Amino acid sequence: MAALREGPVHDIDVGAAPLVVDGLEIPALHARPDGLPLAGVVLHPDVGGLRPLFEDMARRLATHGLAVCVMEPFAGQPLDVRATTESRLAAVRDLDDSQQMDMLGAAADLLVVSDDVSRVSVLGFCMGGHYAFKAAATDRFDAAVSFYGMLRTPDAWKGPGHRIEPLAVAAEMAPTLAFFGSNDPWTPPADISELRGAWSRRDDCKIVVVEGAEHGFVHDPDRDVHRPDESAEAWEATLKWLGAS
Repeated sequence: MAALREGPVHDIDVGAAPLVVDGLEIPALHARPDGLPLAGVVLHPDVGGLRPLFEDMARRLATHGLAVCVMEPFAGQPLDVRATTESRLAAVRDLDDSQQMDMLGAAADLLVVSDDVSRVSVLGFCMGGHYAFKAAATDRFDAAVSFYGMLRTPDAWKGPGHRIEPLAVAAEMAPTLAFFGSNDPWTPPADISELRGAWSRRDDCKIVVVEGAEHGFVHDPDRDVHRPDESAEAWEATLKWLGAS
């Protein structure tokens, strides 16, 4: 997580904060700075879900004065499905938009109640970026940041629970900052162009395309596709968008 620099706040409280939606317990982590946070952020991970990479991300975001809740998106799936990245990828088709939105909403409620924040944004990566787009159109969030989120549901993911297409609801989204790589097959240029058209009359939404970057170029520095300089710039823009110090 070196690209996301540590902020000025050193006293951070990090702990488990399970959420409950319709009787389902969702593993989640709550990170907050000492004192009154500047704003709240609900973090939707990539397909790998809640793990040390995103726990550290939540903590680092909190050092910038943000209250953060990151949750496990596959909480409604059996444990064996959650065991590997491969099994998770195969089960994305079984996820349900309504349940994902309810889970994100429960995380936002936690921040409002526990941290007394009046502004809550949603931040997502890869699959999480796909859901961040969807969540941005629900009126629950004040802003959104999506890193290489799919603008159309990939064919392998299509199932009865996938009812929201990001491009179909683009005009309804809260102010959204979207990052893409020009070499990312999951977000082809035609889809980005369509999003650009949908936002053509909005000055509160922004698209950043990093030339030559591939899918996942920001959030995991251990990946071969990581772009440290562009990632650092993206994080600075993201912190401002989220209302950080």
